[in-house]
Amino acid sequence: MNLKKLNNSMSKKAFLGLTLFLAIFLLQACSVKKFIPEDELLYTGADIELDSQDEIANKKDLKNQLQTLLTPSPNAKFLGTRWGLYFHYKAQKEKPGFINKFLNRKFGEEPVYLSDVDPYHTEELLKNRLENRGYFYSTVDFTLKEKRKQKLASISYRAILPEEPYVLEKYRMDNDSLRIYKEIKETLSESLIDEGEPFNLSVLKLERERIDIALKERGYYNFSNNFLIFESDTNQYDRKKFDLFLRLKKQVPREAIKPYKVKRVNIYPNYAIGTDSIDRDTVRYNGRNYIQNEVFFKPEKLDPYILIKEGELYSPTNSGRTSRRLTSLGTYKFVNIRYDVLDSISTDSIGYLEANIFLSPLNKRSIRAELQAVTKSNSFAGPHLALTYTNRNLFHGGEILKLTGKVGYEQQLSADTDVGNTSIILGLNSDLIIPRMLFPVIEINSNWFEYSIPKTKISAGFEYLNRTNLFNLFSVSGSFGYIWKANRYITHELNPFSVDYVQLNESDRFRKILKENPFLASSFDQQFIAGLTYSFIYNGMVDASDTHQFFLNANLDLTGNILDALSGGETPKTFLGLRFAQYAKADADFRYHFKLSPEQTIATRLFAGLGIPYGNSEVMPFSRQYFAGGPYSIRAFQIRSLGPGTYKPQGDLSYYDQMGNIRLEANIEYRFPIFQILKGAVFADAGNVWNTERNNLPPGDELTEQQEMLIEKGTFSSNFLNEVAVGAGVGLRVDIQSFVIRFDLAAPLRIPWLEEGERWDPRPTEPVFNFAIGYPF
Repeated sequence: MNLKKLNNSMSKKAFLGLTLFLAIFLLQACSVKKFIPEDELLYTGADIELDSQDEIANKKDLKNQLQTLLTPSPNAKFLGTRWGLYFHYKAQKEKPGFINKFLNRKFGEEPVYLSDVDPYHTEELLKNRLENRGYFYSTVDFTLKEKRKQKLASISYRAILPEEPYVLEKYRMDNDSLRIYKEIKETLSESLIDEGEPFNLSVLKLERERIDIALKERGYYNFSNNFLIFESDTNQYDRKKFDLFLRLKKQVPREAIKPYKVKRVNIYPNYAIGTDSIDRDTVRYNGRNYIQNEVFFKPEKLDPYILIKEGELYSPTNSGRTSRRLTSLGTYKFVNIRYDVLDSISTDSIGYLEANIFLSPLNKRSIRAELQAVTKSNSFAGPHLALTYTNRNLFHGGEILKLTGKVGYEQQLSADTDVGNTSIILGLNSDLIIPRMLFPVIEINSNWFEYSIPKTKISAGFEYLNRTNLFNLFSVSGSFGYIWKANRYITHELNPFSVDYVQLNESDRFRKILKENPFLASSFDQQFIAGLTYSFIYNGMVDASDTHQFFLNANLDLTGNILDALSGGETPKTFLGLRFAQYAKADADFRYHFKLSPEQTIATRLFAGLGIPYGNSEVMPFSRQYFAGGPYSIRAFQIRSLGPGTYKPQGDLSYYDQMGNIRLEANIEYRFPIFQILKGAVFADAGNVWNTERNNLPPGDELTEQQEMLIEKGTFSSNFLNEVAVGAGVGLRVDIQSFVIRFDLAAPLRIPWLEEGERWDPRPTEPVFNFAIGYPF
């Protein structure tokens, strides 16, 4: 007999036996039976059985509704143990200790005993719900199931339904000469009540709410759904059928059954709570009163945002849209729309309202300072300081100006030379957001812009980078475009004009380095980038309470096509004496969050991007390529330290950031609470960047050894899954009212540049620390 196999077999059995023993010991140790009082039985839940001589329509849906009435819910159970209840009992000891108190505070549950349950009350609730679904004359009873030795108890309910529910034969509105009856009849084509369907009280309630909303949209400002009543008649039918009649209750106030028109609209563009508006100047513009002492907001600029008009019927939809539009300006802290009923003769068939729009502005000017500690994959580290000045309502038309100046100093910590080991960074960026469309192609009143008015965004900036004794890099950027929300979920951003230009002034020493490394030189090519960009954003995460949340950001970048058409001559073409880039680039960032509870989430992300140079370009511009690694990417690897493919730079190439024109990435993260504002996370990231053919390489037939290696190891192929980097880690987050400071510690699990077959190489002793602001996805 093979002793080695015998030993292995005995070892496995011993291990399984020990594991089983520990599991049983743990479950017994955590048993709650010994804590249950002598005169109590722990309630373990209830079930319900439906009986009928005929088949029950929508039985599953009906049973699910009835099960929601089986309260209270029993204590939760996991792996055979009621952990929450166990932690609660342990914390009730005379000296529970810190750990037991902490576990009880975070996970503890109050015990639910049989004495806490009122089955007779539940019986009545079940019968009432069955009647609400048309099953009149149903009977419900219950049976207690007690296990005295285990100190447990449960309840079984049994509902006996009649053969079939009552079914609606006709649905009618009472006849009356009042105008409101005619208005209600005109809405019945959109009724939620269908003839031939079983009686359902919840549908009747929804129908009353629907009618209330429809009437308010027709000007019935004082109407309430409580003024409507349904009456049923079963006398005309032998079988279980009924007619349904809708009418107004008796003694409904007269003010509730007449429509209201807006007689006056008053806007207060610079309102302060608690101030008197009587002595302010009033300007009449486009049928509205603008009341302000000084011109804080020009009436002609504010007017398009207000949809409430004098002489029109009251409309809650127009009120809601007006409030949303005014809030989106970014100028106001509070927007309050108040309607006042004006005195009128009680016999009038129509009432009048005064609409008052109170707008409380934010501080017009603000300054923000931000100090950062920056570390990079090439060992450069140092402080960065950014100052942002914001002016809201710059030209008294809701314009927002943001000026951001930044300065930074970095030093290469591991440098063994005094050449190029320090950097100085200077920059200035400006954004001007104008809350209207400049040079519009489409009329503002088009249905495209019912939800919100597009904003025009003009951006410009420059950055100066000085790497001591090596080079100076000066870049200029600018864009002109539009941002608008199609609805509360979808945002579009279109930049018909976007331009970037980079100018390099290199030293003799750096010129020699570029000459020896042609593919490094391609990263510093001076190119004029001008084109069109478009972004589509779907943000379903605005509904924070939804269990399933989706987010999509898709981007398209088309550059150089117009310049190519305007320029003549042989390739490479130039515009204003500058060679321009030509490429197409598209990517998509898809996210899905599954909320296990209000504070527990499984967050996932998929990213895919592709850029293709063509025409006037053989290589994607350096600033438009993709990179992987870092706090918002694959956190087990330093920023810009992955790829392309299985390539790893050889020698002293600290100036070269590893880039590609293809990027694929997937992330998953479990987020959970720890203590108050402190949150935790466990995550895994995977992905890489690649090149298509010779991207990242200069033209020419003679290749260096490193360039040949870059083509061999960095080109995207059908074997790309075998070249994916994988990392995992844990994180701590300080979440202060949605402002998140994030600390992540991640270790590589799969390293793509290792030899094939050796890439799964977990390195928990070589973690990468990431510090960032905000969640990664």
